[in-house]
Amino acid sequence: MDGMLMLFEQESYAFGRFLPGFLLPGPLTYSSRTDSFITVSSCRQVESYKYQVLAFATDADERQETEQQKLSSGKRVAVDWVLNIGEQALDIRVVSFNQAVSSVFVLGERNFFCLKDNGQIRFMKKLDYSPSCFIPYCSVKEGTINTLVGNHSKMLNVYQDITLKWATQLPHIPVSVKVANLQDLKGVIVTLTDDGHLQCSYLGTDPSLFQAPRVDSREINYEEFEAEMKELQKIIKEATKTQDILPKSEKHRDLIVTAEVSPDLDAESQAIDSEVKAEAVPSVTVKITIQSRVTAQKPNLAVCVQAPLAVTCDQFVFDDLEPDSSETVVLSVFLKGNCSPSELEGNCMVSYNIPTELNPEGIPKVAQCNFRLPLRLVCSPAQPSKAANHKITIDTNKPPISFLTIFPDFVDPSEDDQANVLGFQFLTGSKTTLLASKTSQRYRIQSDQLEDLWLITRELTLRLEEHFKKQNCKDFACTFSGSIPLQEYFELIDRHFELRLNAEKFQELLSERAVQFRAIERRLLTRFKDKTPAPLQHLDTLLEGTFREVIALADAAEENQANVFQAFTKLKSATHLMIMLISLWQKLSTDQVAVLEATFLPLAEDTPELGWEETVDAAISYLLRTCLSKSSKEQALTLSSQLRMPKDTSRLKKNITLFCDRLAKGGRLSLSTDSATQQATVMPGGCTTIPESDLEERTVIPGSTATVPSHGQIAKQKSKPGLSEDAAEQAEKP
Repeated sequence: MDGMLMLFEQESYAFGRFLPGFLLPGPLTYSSRTDSFITVSSCRQVESYKYQVLAFATDADERQETEQQKLSSGKRVAVDWVLNIGEQALDIRVVSFNQAVSSVFVLGERNFFCLKDNGQIRFMKKLDYSPSCFIPYCSVKEGTINTLVGNHSKMLNVYQDITLKWATQLPHIPVSVKVANLQDLKGVIVTLTDDGHLQCSYLGTDPSLFQAPRVDSREINYEEFEAEMKELQKIIKEATKTQDILPKSEKHRDLIVTAEVSPDLDAESQAIDSEVKAEAVPSVTVKITIQSRVTAQKPNLAVCVQAPLAVTCDQFVFDDLEPDSSETVVLSVFLKGNCSPSELEGNCMVSYNIPTELNPEGIPKVAQCNFRLPLRLVCSPAQPSKAANHKITIDTNKPPISFLTIFPDFVDPSEDDQANVLGFQFLTGSKTTLLASKTSQRYRIQSDQLEDLWLITRELTLRLEEHFKKQNCKDFACTFSGSIPLQEYFELIDRHFELRLNAEKFQELLSERAVQFRAIERRLLTRFKDKTPAPLQHLDTLLEGTFREVIALADAAEENQANVFQAFTKLKSATHLMIMLISLWQKLSTDQVAVLEATFLPLAEDTPELGWEETVDAAISYLLRTCLSKSSKEQALTLSSQLRMPKDTSRLKKNITLFCDRLAKGGRLSLSTDSATQQATVMPGGCTTIPESDLEERTVIPGSTATVPSHGQIAKQKSKPGLSEDAAEQAEKP
């Protein structure tokens, strides 16, 4: 670093010399032809020093001599020749080939130079890019030299003197390049990156010296040719499939994202701007890990949870991931809105690019995973409540399990009375009670709000399934034999629809007041522009009153929009509960449950343009005319191609009731086009045709709750094919 050039003979130190005008070290090379050392100084000059001059100059250890002694002894380091190139040099090479004169190549920041042995310029080439490395090598043309120049744009250029002969793309930025002969392979280009990645490349192919001999002419068998052509086309088609788009198994995925939810709540809550009125809003930590087996460019992570849940940070941007590398982020989830969520699940999605030889920019790909949030995030243990407005009972085929086992996070081990009864207090204020029967294999969930039953019921079934799965019990099953709470469900639908109607009314009133406000403004502006002053005739008072009305209507519309969101969240929770009860009641398969979810939960969020009521009504109408139809006449009916907001919910409620009754009488859900054949297959022998009159003949049982026949009633009806429902009940009586 201090400008001293040290020379060694084998392991022994020979001598050292300080180079004049030195500030920072530059590239250095030795020319055996002239016995000189060639370097580029800090003055941006190419300098050549003879070895003989360096050997007889003053030694570096004797630099304490006075300037007068140096001049008298004549041993100063003298330069042989100097060439000013006006830029810093990246590398220097001395080449000597049989078919070309000996030359000195200097790679600058914007040019590369070819010099003679005496420092004169043979030629120079101005570069329109930023070079990173170069190597001259032997050319096949007499009197010329080829040069490989790599740059920071991941390009490798081949020059013959100053003529660009070839350019190729590299997958990385080279910092050093060589031309090597490996075994029988000549002309291998070896590149090295700044992170130690070594690559051997090969330009072009070997010329084929084999010449096929002439064959005797023969008759062409077109049938064989056609068969061979088809076989080759099949091979080509299989080989050219875009494998980057096809899904891969978990074992062979390029990038895997996993989410780990902390088993305990955060000691210090990370909730931000929560609207929940509870004393403390808990949060839970989620650790997300991204593991990449290949190079992943521009990875972006998005974390989504269903509102009213929120995360502390939902977007993450990473640097490019190297093979077998990983990234980890930590975030917290909490309840932000003042209502219970309909789902306790989240989703992680990573978008990234995988570079290929044909597409260095990368092919876009996506990896995702789901995670399940703890129930403690939205509720806490509480005293059980004896009275409740809504109750459902879940039957199982196994003895009831103590809540100390399946709800250890909600039960205090010291309290034995919580083994069969448990209370849940939601952060939003409502309470739900869970009871386990001591004599039968049943669990009861009760609450004052229908929508609050969903999360507890879902958590109960999931924990029971996990408990029996750990015990290798494969025949565990849950059923529901009670009445479907349609009437309470319809009340939630009416409440949501009423708020949607209010939103339309607020929109109309805002439009009217806005038109009135602009009309008053125009009149006032005309009065103010008039040269002869005229009384305002209380236009200013009218303008102020209209402005206040607009503000009040906007506030009311905003409040109504928040109420619509809460009502839709409650409706989704109740809908999830209805789907579960129907699936347990009719013992639907996984595919049938998927059709049921797609029918009743088609929208992730409600919008003024497309609402839940008209979408679900269209989906149920389609099922009633396809897989749940009773005749070909119903299948021939066409549905409306446009979805409009209905005037009321009577048609929707009628279709939902009819839908449940068709399921109760043997119908099965399927998206198959051959619905009539399927209907005849799933309907057991002896079942009479389904009547249409009066909502399928007494679907609604008298009382406050609209119900449909239970599964037990269906079984009874199937056992007595020739009897009506009332006759079947009479036959079952002792």
